[in-house]
This record gives sequence, structure tokens and C-alpha cells, in this order.
Amino acid sequence: MKFRYVLPALSLLAACGGQPPKPVTDGAGTAPATVAPAPTFPEKKPAAKRGGGFYLDDGPLDHSIDLAAIPDAVPRHEPPHRFANRPYSVLGRDYVPLAKAAGFRQRGVASWYGRRYHGQKTSSGERYDMFAMTAAHPTLPIPSYVRVTRPDTGKSVVVRVNDRGPFLHDRVIDLSYAAAWKLGIVENGSGTVIVESVLPGDAAPGGAPVLAAEPPPVLALADERPSVLGDVEEKSGHYLQLGAFGSRDNAEAFKARLARTLGELGDKLLVRSAGNLHRLQLGPWADAAEARRVAEQLRLAFELPSVLVK
Repeated sequence: MKFRYVLPALSLLAACGGQPPKPVTDGAGTAPATVAPAPTFPEKKPAAKRGGGFYLDDGPLDHSIDLAAIPDAVPRHEPPHRFANRPYSVLGRDYVPLAKAAGFRQRGVASWYGRRYHGQKTSSGERYDMFAMTAAHPTLPIPSYVRVTRPDTGKSVVVRVNDRGPFLHDRVIDLSYAAAWKLGIVENGSGTVIVESVLPGDAAPGGAPVLAAEPPPVLALADERPSVLGDVEEKSGHYLQLGAFGSRDNAEAFKARLARTLGELGDKLLVRSAGNLHRLQLGPWADAAEARRVAEQLRLAFELPSVLVK
């Protein structure tokens, strides 16, 4: 998502996954003691509409699918996901997922994500299907169902929330390509919507409307010394922390999203774990000043905040 998500490339977040890169070893299983220098940043290019006007050229390669015939999601009773509803932190903000979706109502900007994440893991562990009626949301329960309505046109769809995101630019929900197409926001890339909970058996959003809290409740995360996931010796140096999650799947999903945005710098992303807390970090750098320089570049080039840790 649903790292869900947004500066042009990150606005496609939603839902997303991948495995952390394997560090290079010396053949004896020991990570090298030397620390790699900071790589160069990819050039930040403006969004472009090409090949039929798809947002960031992220539309489907197969245009034969009848998108109008894709049915809305049908709300049904499902147990909450075991891991995807844990509190987490992304890009300097802390999120506490809601225990229940009943009565939820929120107005804001919706974005969407397409083939760049098609087939990738979402925060729920399910594979993202750009032709399914799904969505990513920062705090709604996974899974849950919402009706998304464009107030200017009256168009609405019902989608199933199965991912986390978006996390930047004050977006409130990331829609699948199919849902965004049915709402008519594909070409613009985003649009103002009203998000309302839908419960099984509801013909329309049920319960008294309750506006979502902004910003989400703050969670005090434990300050534990993290260790690298897996049986790999940890490299010493300075790291930039980009997020903290209660679920490894969520951390890995956000790592995969950022890796696509940061280019070669994405090779320095890793997930470090301490108990039930999984931190997404970038590094290491031997010199703290160099790490701070990279942090400033991330902020200016990608609007990506970070915290220096060691």
C-alpha cells in the first residue's frame, strides 16, 4: 500500500510488497566492515500523461478489459487481519488503525495506483489486483468496506479496504485503477471524494456519520535497539529511519514502494526488527554529517522526512 502513500511516485502507493535485498558477504557469512558512500539521487521528473492520458503512464497494458462491467465490492462479515491492524509509523507520523469502521465518514482527496504494483503484496498479504474494487487507507480496519463518492458528479463505488496508504500530500484514500476509472479520476490522478463506511446488509452507509480524526492518534513507540531481520551481521554506521510498523508485512510493503521511487538509493533500504516492532531504515553511512546531507536531499527532492539513528 496497503510505503500505502503522495509525491508523484509515492502517490501510487498503496499497496505493495517485496523482500529486503540480501547484503553482500565475504563468503563466510559476515557482512563487510566497510560502509558504502551515499549514492546519487535519480532526477525528479514531473508527471506526464502519455499513451492515452493515463496518470504517470500507469494504466493497464491490456485495454480489452470491460471496466464498466466490473462489479462493486459486496460487503461481507470478515475477521480483522491478525497483523495489518497494528499501530505503525510512517514518514514521521504515527497511525492507530480503527477497531471498527461503523459510522466512519471522511472527505478529502483520493488518488490511485495501477500496474506498477499489480501482483505485489498488499499490507493484508493479498496480491494487489488493479482490476479489483479495492483500496488502501491509513487507519480503516483491514478488511472493511467503504462507499467512495465524488460530490461534484454523484458517481460512487463500493470498495474493499485491504491495504495501507496513502501517506503523503493529505490524500485520504488510494483506489485501485478500476475503482478510480469508474469514478472518473484516472486521467487527473486524483479527485475530491467522500468516504463512508458500508456494513454487510447496508444499502447505503449506516450509522451516524463520524468524521475521521486528523491527524491520527499518536502512538509512543518503544525505543528499543533494533537488529537486522534474518541471520545477517548488522553493519555499523548511521541510518535514516523512515517508518516503524507492528507488522513485518507492512514494513516490507512500504519498503518495496520506496525502493521504486528512490532508484539506486533504494538498495540501501532495510527492515530492522526488535520484538514486535519493525523499522524501515536507509543506510548506513559512516559519517553523521553525510547522513544528514542525504536526509536533506530526501526532504527536498521527495518531501520524505526521516530521523537520524545509529
